[in-house]
Amino acid sequence: MAAAQSVPAARVSARGWGWRHASRKRWALRDLDLEIEPGERVLLLGASGSGKSTLLQALAGVLGGSEEGESEGELLIDGLPAVQARGRAGLVLQDPDSQVILARVGDDVAFGCENLGVPREEIWRRVPEALEAVGLELPLNWPTAKLSGGQKQRLALAGTLAMRPGLLLLDEPTANLDPEGVLAVRDAVARVIERTHSSLVVVEHRVDVWLPIVDRVIALSPEGVLLADGAPDVVLAKQATELADAGVWLPGARPPVLAQRGGPGPVFLSALDLTVGRRELGQPTPGFVREGLGFDVSAGTITALTGSNGSGKTTLALTLAGLLPPIGGEVVASLELRGELGGESRLRGEPGSGALRGRSSRNLGHSRRGRNTAYPIDWRSRNLLTRIGTVFQEPEHQFLARTVREELAVGPRALKLEDAEVGRRVDELLARLRLEALAAANPFTLSGGEKRRLSVATVLATAPRVLVLDEPTFGQDARTWAELVAILGGLAAQGSAIVTATHDQLLVEALADSEVRL
Repeated sequence: MAAAQSVPAARVSARGWGWRHASRKRWALRDLDLEIEPGERVLLLGASGSGKSTLLQALAGVLGGSEEGESEGELLIDGLPAVQARGRAGLVLQDPDSQVILARVGDDVAFGCENLGVPREEIWRRVPEALEAVGLELPLNWPTAKLSGGQKQRLALAGTLAMRPGLLLLDEPTANLDPEGVLAVRDAVARVIERTHSSLVVVEHRVDVWLPIVDRVIALSPEGVLLADGAPDVVLAKQATELADAGVWLPGARPPVLAQRGGPGPVFLSALDLTVGRRELGQPTPGFVREGLGFDVSAGTITALTGSNGSGKTTLALTLAGLLPPIGGEVVASLELRGELGGESRLRGEPGSGALRGRSSRNLGHSRRGRNTAYPIDWRSRNLLTRIGTVFQEPEHQFLARTVREELAVGPRALKLEDAEVGRRVDELLARLRLEALAAANPFTLSGGEKRRLSVATVLATAPRVLVLDEPTFGQDARTWAELVAILGGLAAQGSAIVTATHDQLLVEALADSEVRL
């Protein structure tokens, strides 16, 4: 990467600052007092929901006005209220989808610079530099709609780096990246900071990864108050117990591998000479193909789909879940998974005593099979509810209701369960996934880690026999990670089959019975 122009590093001051989101009783952050000197590199730690993302959004001036919440105290950048210093800070959000603006990669990276009034010739010098820095080696006219989640994360980082901010704010910038990509992005950030001398605040659960490039650690308690602040080696040595109790991933910490489960049960799904891809309207061939896949998904087992960003993990997961048609080959559901569905048919007011009825796969672009009920792609959504549940990579893509409690009730109500049973399931999941205090909150206002736990809980609410999860542990602190992994392990021990697309090697080590590496 060519030498970047130096920019004045920003100073951050918080004086008794706090924020409470609208409709929430509890303050997200309160009584925050700290100074970040120009050029300092800060790793911001804390439990899921402790206010880390809220602080970064406030520093970027995008937290919202009085209609979005209530603030107290002062939060300043270079002596000005943060909301008046927009442009001094560049923010990479936790959800990369929310930062993809334009249809082509080059234009998207250039967007922030254009808003800052950077001269055109300078913009188009910075754009390829930023893409090279984050390892996104794609043509400038590549469609952003074709990017994987991890590639979108790199794109968002490139757009922010191109702006050359005086304060670089990164909210879990490596959460959806493969291990090689994590180090590549970390090193890219280090190079940019070294050359621009910007101040840095990075939120990340991967403490080990960022320690080599930061000179300060700030930790927030689960209640949103300052827990620790100082040099990394001092804080991590002297306050290790407090940090661990707060859910912080300590360097070198490895959660225990769960006890071995019993042997596999009956096969639920089979991938037979499977070819997966995404066929777009008007395109004769799919945009991505992974060919010749063959494996079984059995009761009581956990299958990990692993591989680099863009290798097809999400596409394969959605195909197994009956949400994308195979390009070739088959995904076949066994009779044990299909079962008898007479009760469900009667609830729909359909004739017949139990045949699983579905839409023709011809309507979904899969022309060979018609109405064969052995293929999940042919099933109705209600047929899938208790058979194959899916957790998407982006939690927001499956939220439908106004509150967390109502969100958890959507699936059970679609199954026409009694109110008492719906309430029982919802209360149990709120407690198991530490969401009780957020039962009345809007799902879209949760932190990234809380959204992920809610998206998992919405699928568990209908007790499907097969769970297909895309990056189920991203954004989790050490405590919620362990609880989520224990839940998944327990479901497998009870006979569920689990398929997870993941970059989390700890998750693979703790749970996976088999690994399909792409």
